Amino acid sequence: MIAGANKPGGLAKVLGPFDLILMGIGAIVGTGIFVLTGTGAVTAGPALTLSFVVAAIACGFAALCYAEFASSVPVAGSIYTYTYATLGELAAWMIGWDLLLEYGLASAAVSVGWSGYLQSLLASYGYQLPLVLTAAPGAVPGVTTIVNLPALLIMLVLTAMLGWGVRESARMNNIMVAIKIGVVLLFIFVGAPHVKPDNWQPFMPYGYNGMLSAAALVFFAFIGFDAVTSAAEEVKRPERDLPIGIIGSLAVCTILYVIVAGIMTGIVPYKEFLGVDHPVTLALQYAGENWMARVVDAGAILGMTTVILVMAYGQTRIIYAMSRDGLLPKKLSSVHPKYQTPFFATWMVGLFFGVVAAFVPLNILTELINIGTLAAFSLVSIAVVIMRKKRPDLKRTFRVPFVPVIPALAVIFCVMLMTYLSWHTWVAFAIWIALGLIVYFTYSRKRSLLN
Repeated sequence: MIAGANKPGGLAKVLGPFDLILMGIGAIVGTGIFVLTGTGAVTAGPALTLSFVVAAIACGFAALCYAEFASSVPVAGSIYTYTYATLGELAAWMIGWDLLLEYGLASAAVSVGWSGYLQSLLASYGYQLPLVLTAAPGAVPGVTTIVNLPALLIMLVLTAMLGWGVRESARMNNIMVAIKIGVVLLFIFVGAPHVKPDNWQPFMPYGYNGMLSAAALVFFAFIGFDAVTSAAEEVKRPERDLPIGIIGSLAVCTILYVIVAGIMTGIVPYKEFLGVDHPVTLALQYAGENWMARVVDAGAILGMTTVILVMAYGQTRIIYAMSRDGLLPKKLSSVHPKYQTPFFATWMVGLFFGVVAAFVPLNILTELINIGTLAAFSLVSIAVVIMRKKRPDLKRTFRVPFVPVIPALAVIFCVMLMTYLSWHTWVAFAIWIALGLIVYFTYSRKRSLLN
């Protein structure tokens, strides 16, 4: 039994399948298309399209496992809750601890990217923020910067929105996602005629290693579909709607990523993306479509806004679940009587990671995100097999096909991508996990409701 799972949490059931698909798209489509495609193109060349496919396959196998759990254990907490039900409290604590870092750093990192595109858009109209307010200290070599003020402000604004209410946040998310998808489709329509097939040769200049290295890098672009499951207690029909939201959002985003990557590398020779943090805009400028470049800047701002919103939402719900189980201070699972949201936890997350976004450079923020997510996906894939054996009687509206083959393939793909990450990332991840063990054995274990 999951500690706290049957207790009334006070969260309002207001979300349907359409909300969940758009929530997933809102979390996924953003940094992947608007930032990482440039770095991925330099790493893999035109084979970046295959890199996205490999990353999507790894996510797809894990998504099926998520969907089974989400339809049978529809409570807040995402993979943390699923792990609690199958592998026990210690494993659940560690994966929850992992997700706290992943979601928090992801929201902070995207806030920094959001700031960059906002400054690009303002510059196109002749406006320039004071340099000291545009980036974290040391983020720009040779330039004195103090704080990334736009990144901090967007985190605070979205925190206020999440504290106000999930229904209102979902409505705002749906509007921004619709605009964002429209911008991406417009880029495809405008950019496709400018594609030169000669730019796709050689297709795989750095071989399979380059393609797989890029897949490990752009895996960050797919982070977000798992945030859908953190909304389980606020979904009207979780057994039906959660699998639709997870798989539907992942499928839509994969198609968009592959098409956009193909058009970009078809317009611009892949080597020219080196050091570029606005690759989609560059492709349009390269094609002479400068008017559209401004539209993409605006679309990128909206796109990243939805990513920050959903990542921050997912993190607060995981904190809520862990606090409700006694593993974190009880104040973090308190629900606001008017807004029916974990108000205190929401503002704590927003303030802390808003400060992180303001004062920590982007390259440091992104170090741990991919490895944490890949570890989480591997664990939930193992957990679905264990759950089948431990609880064959559990009602499952959605079932992963070909168990244990599909979960095993999910683990294989995730571990393979993890091996392409730098050793610095592995060391930093190990330090964070060690810190989590210390917190668990000195605080959480003694206060756990299960114990």
